[in-house]
Amino acid sequence: MQTEIQLPIMDTPDLQSRTSGIDTRLLRGELRQHEPMKRHVSWRAGGHAACFYQPADLEDLALFLRHWPKDEPVVMIGLGSNLLVRDGGLPGVVIALHAKLNDLSLVEQNESGGLIYAGAGIPCAKLARFAASHNLTGAEFLAGIPGTVGGALAMNAGCYGAETWDRVERVTTIDRSGIVRERTPEDYQVGYRHVELQRTPSSDTPDVWFTGGWFRLRPGKMESSRQAVRTLLTARIKTQPLGFPSAGSVFRNPPGDHAARLIEQCGLKGFRIGDAMISTLHANFIVNCGHATASEIEAIIDTVQNTVHQTTGIRLITEVRIIGQRGGSTQ
Repeated sequence: MQTEIQLPIMDTPDLQSRTSGIDTRLLRGELRQHEPMKRHVSWRAGGHAACFYQPADLEDLALFLRHWPKDEPVVMIGLGSNLLVRDGGLPGVVIALHAKLNDLSLVEQNESGGLIYAGAGIPCAKLARFAASHNLTGAEFLAGIPGTVGGALAMNAGCYGAETWDRVERVTTIDRSGIVRERTPEDYQVGYRHVELQRTPSSDTPDVWFTGGWFRLRPGKMESSRQAVRTLLTARIKTQPLGFPSAGSVFRNPPGDHAARLIEQCGLKGFRIGDAMISTLHANFIVNCGHATASEIEAIIDTVQNTVHQTTGIRLITEVRIIGQRGGSTQ
């Protein structure tokens, strides 16, 4: 696969106008137009991105962001496992970091534990296995998160009683101006599936994305950690519909309760619209049974929220991100 921009792509006026401020010969990543986002999200549904970029590395990403038009939207994605792109697609550019910002290294290790750096494009499961192989414990839960480190940092992903930011010592970020900064947990408001940068008037631009993080872990034993990972993955296989495209848990658990229990209580297991269906195995999963559209999936999300609210008085909040335009085209 070539990494240099191919000239035939640049013959498209729409793409040409968007990249008029940058010498594309300097870019080392891949730039495409009208990219089907169903190829890049785990639901395998949704519209097209007007532009799509896969940077070669952090330096290349910074160069791209510095020159991308400031009035054009930017969306960063990893494995697309927590994302629904509406059928009308996305204007601007989608930047895919999976397998691109993929540094993974043991920074330090001593009797008190160790410190691992992982780039935003590293799958969470790979980080869990890497930690176990270095006799470090505390990252096993990450094997149950079907996304990348960048996504886990952005939403404080967690499962089985553990959360990402419980292990974070510091992070690196990049903004729309291509400026890379190092930050600490004190720079953020972190909660359940929520991470927000505490900005000051002199802070950087509103759009800021994680490019990697350092994870502080306790000393452990390789085989014990590997067994914990195997146990967790076995539990996932038994309790989650992994045989169908999905986005993982759709709704956040309300305080003191579980979204899946509430959905099942309302008799919605197996509820279907087109090829989108609430899983009969786990009620907080919506699966694509064949050729579901984003509209069908979103219609089920709306139905669940309305039904649960009318029945129990609880308004479920989505854990997945829903972005893009309804119907139409981004061409």
